[in-house]
Amino acid sequence: MFRPTLFAIALIVSAPVFAQAGGVTTMPRAKFVSNSEADFARIDVNKDGLMSRTEIETFQRTSAAAMYSARNKAMFAQLDSDKNGQLSSAEFAKVMPEPKVDASNMLRIDTSKDGQISLAEHRAATLDVFTTIDTNKDGTITAAEAQAAAAQR
Repeated sequence: MFRPTLFAIALIVSAPVFAQAGGVTTMPRAKFVSNSEADFARIDVNKDGLMSRTEIETFQRTSAAAMYSARNKAMFAQLDSDKNGQLSSAEFAKVMPEPKVDASNMLRIDTSKDGQISLAEHRAATLDVFTTIDTNKDGTITAAEAQAAAAQR
C-alpha cells in the first residue's frame, strides 16, 4: 500500500484547502488542520484510515476535472457575449484573434526605396541570406549550416 509522506500529504491537500477558503493567503493552524482532515476523509473513500495511490490519483483527477470544467464554463460565458448559450463565428474568433501583419521589414531589401520589391531586389536579398548561411562557402547549404543559422535568429 502506498503511504505518502507528510510532505506529500501537505502538497496534495494544501491547494484544495486554500481553494476552499476562497483564495485567502493566510490561515490559522487549526483551520488548516481541520480543512486537511476533511480532505483526507474525502480522499480515503474506502474509510480504512489510509490514502492509497489509487485514492490520491482519483482525488487529483476529480479535482483537476472540476477545475477545468469551471475554467471552461467561465471562458464560454466570457466568449458568449450575447448570452444565448451558443458561440457565433464572431464570438469564437475572440479565441484566436487575427494575426498581425507587418511588411515594414521589406524596407531592408527595398534598395530603391520605392515602396516595392523588384525581382532583382528579392534575388539580391536571397543571395545575401544564402551567403550568410553557407559558412564554409562551398556553394551548398547543409542541414548543419541551416540549423546553425536558425539558432542564431
